[in-house]
Amino acid sequence: MTPELTALALAGLLQALQFAAFAIPANLELGTGYTSSTRDRPPSRQLSTVTGRLQRAMNNHFEGLILFTLAVVVVTLGQQSTPTTQYAAWAYLGARVLYIPAYAFGWRPWRSAIWGIGFFATVTMLVAALL
Repeated sequence: MTPELTALALAGLLQALQFAAFAIPANLELGTGYTSSTRDRPPSRQLSTVTGRLQRAMNNHFEGLILFTLAVVVVTLGQQSTPTTQYAAWAYLGARVLYIPAYAFGWRPWRSAIWGIGFFATVTMLVAALL
């Protein structure tokens, strides 16, 4: 397995951990009656600030994971794995790990900077694969 694929597999596991980190407090805060329902009506209670931030961080990772997966597929199928793409893949994963507490605890402006590192790392992989 290429280092990029390993980073992608770990990013997928990170997404699963993020889901649990959000879902557990959300179920406690909103109640399983609501979270197991069809959610046709708005919840009677709101998520706490941190739980809401965990949800947004999780959703953001879903969005980032799409582009990162694309980059890994292009690098892998194009047989373009290089030290640059490998470091970029690990930088993406590291940024996503740091993004969780940065978002949950409101680290400004660091949250945006950390997001930018992950995005730049992904774009670097795409550009490197084309060169």
